[in-house]
Amino acid sequence: MLPGNPRYQPKQLRPIFGYDKLFQGVAEVEVAVMQTLGEIGTIPAEVMADLSPNVINRLLAIRTTLVDEVERTGGTYGKATGHDVRAWVRIAQDIVGPRLAPWVHVPLTSYDPLDTGRMLHYRSAYRDVLRPSLQDLVGNFADLVDQFADQLQIGRTHGQHALPITVGFWLASILNRICVNWKRMDETATGLVGKISGAVGAYNAQVGLGFYGSHMEQPAEVKISHTFEAMVLRKLGLEPAAISTQVLPPENLSSFLFACIQMSAAIAQLGRDCRHLMRSEIGEVAEEFADGQVGSSTMAHKRNPITFENMEGMWLKSKAEFWKVMEIMVTDHQRDLVASCIMRDFPVILVNLQQQLNSLLRRKTEEGRPFIRRITVDPSACQRNFDLSSRYILAEPIYIALQMAGYEGDAHHFVSHELMPIAMREKMPLAAVLTAKAEEDTDLLRVLGAIPAEVLDFLHQPELYTGAARDKAQQIAASARKTASELTALS
Repeated sequence: MLPGNPRYQPKQLRPIFGYDKLFQGVAEVEVAVMQTLGEIGTIPAEVMADLSPNVINRLLAIRTTLVDEVERTGGTYGKATGHDVRAWVRIAQDIVGPRLAPWVHVPLTSYDPLDTGRMLHYRSAYRDVLRPSLQDLVGNFADLVDQFADQLQIGRTHGQHALPITVGFWLASILNRICVNWKRMDETATGLVGKISGAVGAYNAQVGLGFYGSHMEQPAEVKISHTFEAMVLRKLGLEPAAISTQVLPPENLSSFLFACIQMSAAIAQLGRDCRHLMRSEIGEVAEEFADGQVGSSTMAHKRNPITFENMEGMWLKSKAEFWKVMEIMVTDHQRDLVASCIMRDFPVILVNLQQQLNSLLRRKTEEGRPFIRRITVDPSACQRNFDLSSRYILAEPIYIALQMAGYEGDAHHFVSHELMPIAMREKMPLAAVLTAKAEEDTDLLRVLGAIPAEVLDFLHQPELYTGAARDKAQQIAASARKTASELTALS
């Protein structure tokens, strides 16, 4: 069971954030600590022999539900601990045997393995699940952009028809956001840090008991770069926080989770755009309607944009979850317990994001195209909607061309308040109204004469006024493929 609503349970994350897996990170940290204690000679070699591969695997397999039982009732391990980490320690001591048992959780405080273990979980979730999914998404998204790079579409601002673009350009604007946020996710996942610094973060036990440094120096001679903490975290592939309290400073994790939130928002943008373009009166885009699928419990004709709606809905869920992340940015002094229960919900942000990715990458068969490649675009609907405003959408180049050709006065006002009313009333192309107006106005005719012939011709062909939409779309698609290659090169 993953955190969050049981309806949304991406299976790829269950080995990491599934409830019974939540203490695996704790075990990884505790094992690394015991191994380091052995390396520096604190635990005798003959005792370290008890930390066999089989014992390590058993420690890694300790179930959260068993920890809960020992915490709440004691189970077969004696009295209830009333403390989850001490419950884990009691179970671990039973597994490692009497010689090694006294060394379990030495010299740690609970949040050394809890905070550090969680960073291992987040890093694994990104590297092993989210990153491969993003690679798959970006590759298919780039193909979709190239496929529709030339497809004419009316651009929309404020819900109104604006200037011509192409479908590929619209999609590329979202693809670029995905790539920008992917880079931030990668950077912030790499920046996750750990701590083995004790109850207030000052390494009290390590310094006071003489194993702060890797060569057992006295505290005044300790070389900070070779601390016990650094040795442990090196085994786990993490860098130590520059300084910590009983808990890690919140910025590294919150930055990673915010990058995930931004990625979720970019995917939600695709969902919002597509569900609006799927409206009956627009009809430019449609999502696949599978055999046996029901659009409405009563209206049999319905074809609802359920996948597109869920893309945006998952973002709204995650946005609400991120409020919890902000709530733990401040603690009482070196730590309080207010954030303890809140932080257990943080993986929901990754669960929701992976749910979005799974929706876009859903395949009918193992070899089939993912959902994102099965999104359909109706060229006739694009043309129909474009034609609704094609008479008027060249107002921009007309007024600029007039101004450049020496029009005296405010050409923008002239087009907006003199030409547009006639064009709308007579249902005439704006350029035709301009030409007719010039036949009655010698000054205007002179200005038109100063406009190059090829520009005048262009003003009568609104479908050509797409600027660099196609080239930009193809540029973004190529850049996205490069990003995917670079970010997965080390996977």
